[in-house]
Amino acid sequence: MYDGSWMAQAVVIPRFLPWRSLRSCGAIALAAWLGGCASHHAAPSTASTRGTYKIGAPYKIDGVTYVPQEEFNHVETGVASWYGPGFHGKYTANGETYDQSDHTAAHRTLQMPAVVRVTNLDNGQSTTVRINDRGPYARNRIIDMSRAAAEDLGMVGHGTAHVRIEQLPQESQAVKEIALNGGGKNEQEAAIASYASGHGATPVVTAAAAAPPPPPPPMPPSTPPVQVYQQPAPVVPFRPADTPGPTIDSLSRGGPPPPPPSSGSGFYVQTGAFSTMTNAERQRGLINSYGTVEISQGSSGGHEVYRVRLGPYTSSDAAGIVADRLKRSGYGDARVVAD
Repeated sequence: MYDGSWMAQAVVIPRFLPWRSLRSCGAIALAAWLGGCASHHAAPSTASTRGTYKIGAPYKIDGVTYVPQEEFNHVETGVASWYGPGFHGKYTANGETYDQSDHTAAHRTLQMPAVVRVTNLDNGQSTTVRINDRGPYARNRIIDMSRAAAEDLGMVGHGTAHVRIEQLPQESQAVKEIALNGGGKNEQEAAIASYASGHGATPVVTAAAAAPPPPPPPMPPSTPPVQVYQQPAPVVPFRPADTPGPTIDSLSRGGPPPPPPSSGSGFYVQTGAFSTMTNAERQRGLINSYGTVEISQGSSGGHEVYRVRLGPYTSSDAAGIVADRLKRSGYGDARVVAD
């Protein structure tokens, strides 16, 4: 580990060196010191929060298979919900950082990003959002809105609303091209605003902001292979309810969670096993926004331990979504266990 001790050893200057040599040695020492500072204080990279263009593979939640696909004229009617503080600052399914003040939404199958107009059929209010996340997965809900978008629709207090989704094809094509060329949410939102103002001009992604475009996806075979689901798709985020529920059905906001499975059976996500209750309680406080957390006693190697677990969930697929979300948030020991 760097501790600065090199400064006492890096340059030894004999007393008999002439003044010009002393100045050269001083310059070398200064350059070395500056180089050491630069290597330990580099600006953090924002590439991980810029997001990517993503469609994703088919995935399965509680026995239901969802098949993401690229569309530009999607129309759908159903129930919308919203999500906010519990996920503010965390990653969305396409790699962006979720901001509840942005006009974004989660959809089960549309490509990310895509642009849709959402109209509240109960009061006539509408708003335009970018799709950058996956969900919801409860009670036939079709879209999960950010808090800002939910406020536009007047649905924050109620939690849900009956809505109509209409995809905006030109805007969706524009944000796709921007994302493929390395542009982030700012460039995409500028393009959406340009269309809204009637100009319809897509802002050019600057060289400083742009990243090399990802390689094109491989062409599908003439006869599509049979999809065999083995693991939950990593692009699917876990979305807890206002009052965390015990199953994946409680991933969307609004309404009471469904009842848990029968006692003593189900799947859990274990995030750690601790020798003291104090440490277990500390971790429970850190992860309680991900769902219902319990602490259970057990033994390991002849010693008593306190296990921190979320659940129960109705299937290993559902628990796997939660485990993946926790791992991406820094809890690398999260794993699915059956009870």
